[in-house]
Amino acid sequence: MGRRYIDCRAFPSENNCSVAISADSDTELLEAAVQHAVSVHKHTDSPELRAQLQTLFKDGTPSAERPPMATA
Repeated sequence: MGRRYIDCRAFPSENNCSVAISADSDTELLEAAVQHAVSVHKHTDSPELRAQLQTLFKDGTPSAERPPMATA
């Protein structure tokens, strides 16, 4: 498996978050993403949050440019 990432910039937030996180394993990426979601966005760590975050993982590394906002 290659590098994977999750990009918070693609989602609306009150603080206009500019964080993108990447890691070499899904386990490491998930832990970092959960810590970010809980500490910055005040989500509650739960199995549902973890499952949702995992669906947002992408292959590669995040772009230096802000991605387009995700649609619901």
